[in-house]
Amino acid sequence: MARQSAGNAGFPDTLAACVDSRRDQPFRMRSVAHQLFVPAMLLAVAASASASSQCFGTTASGRLENGVSLPLSGRNFAAYSSIGWGVGRAFVHSRVRDVVLAAYAQLETTAPNKVFVYGETGLKNGGSFKPHKTHQNGLSVDLMVPVLRGGQSVPLPGSALNRFGYDIEFDDDGKYADFTIDFDALAELIHQLHLSANARDIGITRVIFEVPLQRHLWTTSHGAALRKSVEFSTKPAWVRHDEHIHVDFAVVCARM
Repeated sequence: MARQSAGNAGFPDTLAACVDSRRDQPFRMRSVAHQLFVPAMLLAVAASASASSQCFGTTASGRLENGVSLPLSGRNFAAYSSIGWGVGRAFVHSRVRDVVLAAYAQLETTAPNKVFVYGETGLKNGGSFKPHKTHQNGLSVDLMVPVLRGGQSVPLPGSALNRFGYDIEFDDDGKYADFTIDFDALAELIHQLHLSANARDIGITRVIFEVPLQRHLWTTSHGAALRKSVEFSTKPAWVRHDEHIHVDFAVVCARM
């Protein structure tokens, strides 16, 4: 996602996701904006929950029919912004939704006490999704990197001041202020996405992550397997992907 001025970013609110310190509690959304926008969006999500999606074209030039939204929050995850979610910037292909939610469910067991934040995904009908160059056919998902603060798993800090996390700049050691990328949790997240996608005969087309940071992934318990089984970016992306990873899933789409 490009780092542009807040006026061009397409994000109208502040991040409203707060994590309860008790693992058995879901993310609690406490903003006034959440109260205003979420009820209507929940109706739209419920209406599309059983829909089967159809994608067309490519991630860079495509569209989507019967797109479904990722939930606003779950036991161990939440959207990057309640209003970004509320205005419909978290839609994906139904099969991608199933993969992501199954991975989060597994992470409750394989990465307990870790919290995750997902970023932007796409529009209900796909198509141009500014300021992104892709995310057009429901197969692309941004996932914010899990982070540690004082040794504790916390959400990536997001607000209007840092474009809801997208303007955070980690150094090549994965550090930003007093936050550190939790590479073990990130590797576990990608591993579970890979397993979940393969179990549903989808697979992952690619993962975009800042190349200098990838070396830290290779030292984790899943590092060797990830290098063999998942295609990672090998060249710098058009914008830095240090505060989030971009994942494209392999669903067969119809021609435009």
